Amino acid sequence: MFLSRQRAEELFKKVLKYSTADETEAMMGSTSYSLTRFANNTIHQNVSEDGAYLSVRAVAGQRTARASTNKFDEASIRQVCEAALSLARLQPSDPDLLPVPGPQTFRSIERHYEETAALTPQARAETVKSAIARAEKDHLTAAGIFSSGLSAQAIFNSRGLKSFHEETLSEFSVTMLGESSSGWAKRTSPNWHELEPEVLADRAATKALASREPREVPAGKYTVILEPAAVLDLLGFLFFDFGGLAVHEKRSCLTDRVGQKIFGENINVRDDVFHPLQSGAASDGEGIPRRRVKLVEKGVVKNLVYARQTARLMKTQPTGHGFPLPNEYGEAPMNIVMDGSRKTAEDMIRSTERGILVTRLWYIREVDPYKKILTGMTRDGTFWIEGGELRYGVKNFRFNQSVIEMLNQVEMMGPPQRTSGEESFDMVVPAMKVRDFNFSSLTKF
Repeated sequence: MFLSRQRAEELFKKVLKYSTADETEAMMGSTSYSLTRFANNTIHQNVSEDGAYLSVRAVAGQRTARASTNKFDEASIRQVCEAALSLARLQPSDPDLLPVPGPQTFRSIERHYEETAALTPQARAETVKSAIARAEKDHLTAAGIFSSGLSAQAIFNSRGLKSFHEETLSEFSVTMLGESSSGWAKRTSPNWHELEPEVLADRAATKALASREPREVPAGKYTVILEPAAVLDLLGFLFFDFGGLAVHEKRSCLTDRVGQKIFGENINVRDDVFHPLQSGAASDGEGIPRRRVKLVEKGVVKNLVYARQTARLMKTQPTGHGFPLPNEYGEAPMNIVMDGSRKTAEDMIRSTERGILVTRLWYIREVDPYKKILTGMTRDGTFWIEGGELRYGVKNFRFNQSVIEMLNQVEMMGPPQRTSGEESFDMVVPAMKVRDFNFSSLTKF
């Protein structure tokens, strides 16, 4: 069953019928996704999955709890309402718990594309076939995925709040493997026509061919050109620190630093769900309208984001960035947009006398949460730059690098683009040229 707005409202009427809590909130949603997976130059899996859920949060005095089900018959709805209230009564009293919000006004966001929702296994297979043909042309081996589908989500409560959102999503990811090298490319979009799978396949193949027989370059500090996917997966460890509760509890690297200039003059970041390259609903996990929030301006930490409870705690206004209650995280900006410039990757390469180009990073872990030092490795296309040109592939590095320090050393940026990696959520970020990026050791491949 795919959730329509009408069906969501019908379900909520049944929730209200059976809920005897002081206040009741219902989150519900459905997904319908299909995936075509390929490896060794052949499709080896095609799957489709449909799912739906109903999650009821009951409030009893200053206590709250949630129970969920994936069954929508009368008995199951009654059971989940009773379970939520029973669990709520067992919780310790929370003096900071707020009443559920009343009706809200939401700005419309259109992210549903019928061509994506209706994409067939045959169409995905034909697209994958062209990627495999590109691999075979140069005796490479292709692996990856092509997925598409749609989702819907709704939040209703007993005080009259109603929020509903649906969108489509597609993803194409491809790795090209040679005997001693590899290349990778990936893109996601609500509109599958924007994926350009053939362009991605050619990019991955070109990287695999250009990085054959990689040479060894000593570890050390280098000027690096980070492609957008590498930028994204590093920044993904930073933005949860922009939550108000994280700062209040002093577990954020921004504790006592809001209002200070801690990044370079050229760093400007906002959270903006309304950006045309972004995804997601116009409301947060509590049903509060999302606001655009300027997070960083000319290197200065300008604002945090706040859920309702955190906003009251810190004597400010909620920004619509809360997660569903109950939770221990509070809030975070999830629609990151970073400013860039019109410089291209080629411009950055031409301006670099000696340096390294990084396609993407993986296996990233946090070493120091307050200095935001991360460690991880490069992969799938790491190149030596000399005299303004890509010269050859190099063996991959392990890095130890502070993201805060990195954002003080950005010399050039490209145009912001919707970017997808493997370690973080999608963002709109540019490629970056960064000086003194710290590679701590070499790998054998």
